[in-house]
Order: sequence, then C-alpha cells, then structure tokens
Amino acid sequence: MTKPIRQSLNVIFYVVVFFLLQVLTHCLATLGFYVKQGSGLAEAFGQLTRRGLSTDIDVILVSTLLSSLLTIWLFLRARWTPFSRDYLRSRPWSALIWVVLAAFGALAPSIWLNELLSLQMPESAEHILTEMMRHPMGYVFISILAPVAEEVVFRGAILYSLLTVMQGRWRWGAIVISAVIFGIIHGNDAQFLHAMLIGLLLGWMYERTRSIFPGLVYHWINNSIVFVAANLYPGSTTATLSELAGGSQSRVALWVVFSLCIFVPALFQLNRRLKRG
Repeated sequence: MTKPIRQSLNVIFYVVVFFLLQVLTHCLATLGFYVKQGSGLAEAFGQLTRRGLSTDIDVILVSTLLSSLLTIWLFLRARWTPFSRDYLRSRPWSALIWVVLAAFGALAPSIWLNELLSLQMPESAEHILTEMMRHPMGYVFISILAPVAEEVVFRGAILYSLLTVMQGRWRWGAIVISAVIFGIIHGNDAQFLHAMLIGLLLGWMYERTRSIFPGLVYHWINNSIVFVAANLYPGSTTATLSELAGGSQSRVALWVVFSLCIFVPALFQLNRRLKRG
C-alpha cells in the first residue's frame, strides 16, 4: 500500500473513531440516565431503542466529558497524534500573544459573515448550547475539554497525516481538507462556516509550527469569549451582530472595522513569528 493511500485511510479512520466515540459515550450516558430514573438495565436498553438518545442537558454534559477524555487519551496513547514539548521549549510567548489578539479580532467579522449569509443554528443545537453555557461546569466542557480534544484530533492527527503526503505547494490542500472536515463535524450550516474558517487559520498555524499549542490557545480564547459573553449578556450566543448593536448598521460597521484592525496586524505578526520549535 502506498503512503498517500495509507495516510488517506488514516484520515478516514480518525474521523470515524472520533464520531463513534461521540455516539458511544452518548449512548452510555443515556443508559445511565434511564437507570438513574429507576429502570433496570434491560429496560433502559429498551428505552434507548425506542426513544433514542436523550437530549437532557446532564446527559449531554456527561457524554461530552467522557468523549473528550477518551478522545484525548486514545489519540495520544495510540500515538495517532504526535506530541512534543519542543515548541513550548522555544518560548514562543510573543507569537502566542498575537494568537490571542487574532482570536479577539476574528470573532465579530465571523458573526457578521454568518448574518450576511443568513445562517442560523438549528433550535435544538441552540437550546443545548445555551444550557451548556449556563451550567456551573460549562466553561470546563466548552472552553477547555472541547478545544483540547478537537485540536488533538483535527490538527494533531488528521492534518498531520495529510501534511505527510501533501507537502510544499500542496500543503494548503491539506489545510483546506482538514478545515472542511472540521466544519462538517459540527453538524449544521451556521457552525460549519465558522468552524471551517477557524480550521483554515488553525491549520495554517499548525503547518507553520507542527504544534497544536498555537491552535489550542486560539481555540480556548475563541470559546472563552463566547462563554463569557453568553453569561454576561443572555441571548448573545445566537444573536446577530445587528441585534447586538441594537439595529445600528453604523455600529456594526465600526465593530467589524475595529476587529479587522486587530485581526489583520495579528496575522501579519504571526506570519513573521510562527516557526517550528
């Protein structure tokens, strides 16, 4: 078997494993939920077959915890995601500061783009996300566990495999493919666009450094901003930029321009500073 075919199969395998872990842990959490309600194990299996996976927020949180921890452990344990501290040993603190600034600068333009394209999250996804934001442990799940698990899989394993066979001028092909997969796995149009665009940036940072740490910092900041905004301003998670600006298009334009004045210089600095450890 040739190397390109083997690595392509690896990418498919990693996506399937990631998806199956999500489903398996959700099934286990749902069974536990039915058992906790007083059902026997056999009856709980029957309820799972008849009623499907539970959308109870506690079930979602437990399954998220289990799937994230299992994903991180499995991909690192099996060495599907190469791990090294070399990048951190190079003390890339100035580059990571610009990563943080890029995350702040990209958020408003991304929300505005979703508004222009009339992309909205499904009500069921909105409800789950809102409930997770309100949970006392929501920050751990949304801003820490999810970013770590996703960077380990999508940059550390999938993009790594693609870059081993798509090098030189083809490296952007690898970045685009991994970003599209990252968007698709989020499961709806609104999150697809945002995740894909972030995936392009995270993929570029990974290709430059061969480390998941810059992407992890960006991912953490991005999710943290959303989490903090959702708790300080209820309803902001699914609001458009126009709604957040009280309907003022001039205010929207100012927010977007101001954000780009942060994001574009940050990209310029990252292009100068990102390098392998």
